[in-house]
Amino acid sequence: MNKSDFNLTNEFKKNATSGWLALGIFAVLGIVIAAYFINGIRLGEPKYIFTGIPMIGIFFFLSSGLFTLQPNMSAVMTLFGEYKGTVKEAGFHFVNPFYKKKKLSLRANNLNGEIIKVNDNRGNPIEIAAVVVWKVIDTARAVFDVDDFNAFVRVQSEAALRQLAMDYSYDTFDSEDEQSLRSDTEAVTIALTKVLQERVDDAGVKVIEARISHLAYAQEIASAMLQRQQADAIVAARIRIVDGAVGMVETAIKRLEDNGLVELDDERKAAMVSNLLVVLCGDKAAQPVVNTGSLYS
Repeated sequence: MNKSDFNLTNEFKKNATSGWLALGIFAVLGIVIAAYFINGIRLGEPKYIFTGIPMIGIFFFLSSGLFTLQPNMSAVMTLFGEYKGTVKEAGFHFVNPFYKKKKLSLRANNLNGEIIKVNDNRGNPIEIAAVVVWKVIDTARAVFDVDDFNAFVRVQSEAALRQLAMDYSYDTFDSEDEQSLRSDTEAVTIALTKVLQERVDDAGVKVIEARISHLAYAQEIASAMLQRQQADAIVAARIRIVDGAVGMVETAIKRLEDNGLVELDDERKAAMVSNLLVVLCGDKAAQPVVNTGSLYS
C-alpha cells in the first residue's frame, strides 16, 4: 500500500474541562430550576411551568457533555462530522454537549490467526499461523482512515504472513547461509513484525510483536518430508558413529604398538581396522570368532 493512496487524518489532543467543576455548576443550576418550579407552583402561575420545562431539557442536554475515561482509553470527538480532537487523559471530563464521543481502547490486543496453507520459497505447501500483539496509537487514523481497524489488522496479518512464507523456506537442510522458517525464529519474527507494521501503519496501529504459532508441512507432503528428516538424522548419526569409531581404532592400534604387545604388518593392521570398524559401526552386535591357532593361522 502507498500512503499517497490515503488522505491520512492526524490525531491531535483535545483539552477537556474537569467534570467535577461542571458537575458543581450543574448542581447549582439544578437547584435554581427546582426552586423556579416550586415558586411557580406556590404562586399558581402557569408561565413558570411552561418556561421551566425547556430549562429542564437544556439542563439534561448540557449534562450529556459529562463522560469518564478509564486508563488506556480514549474518546474521539466529532462535531457535525468534523474531527475536533481526542481526549486520552483518564478521569471525569466535560466537553461541548454537541460533540459526538467515540470511545476507543489503547490497550494491547492479541490476534490469534487461523492456520493458512501457502507455498514456501521452494514451492513446498506448508501450514502456518501467527499470533500478533498490537495496539492503537493514532485514534484518528483508526476511526477515520479505515472502515473497521480490527478487521483491517486481521486481514493484513494474513496477507503479511503469506508474503513472509513465500520469502523463506520451511527448512534449509544442508544450506547454512540461507535462513528458514523453522530454524531462524528470531529473524523471522523481526521480519514478520516489520512487514505487518508497514501494512497497518495507515490504520494508526502499532505492531508490538508478530510471531509464528504454528508451522508444519501440508498433509500431502508431510510423510515424505518426515522420511527425509529421518534420513538426514540417520546420516548425521552415522557420520558421528564413524568419526568416533575411526578415533577408537586409531587409539587402539597406537596403544598396542606403543606398549609392544604385538607387531602388525600392513595386511594384519588393515584386517584389524576392518574388523573393529564392523564391530563399532554395525547395527547389530557382532558375533565373535575365537582364534585358537597362532597369530597367522
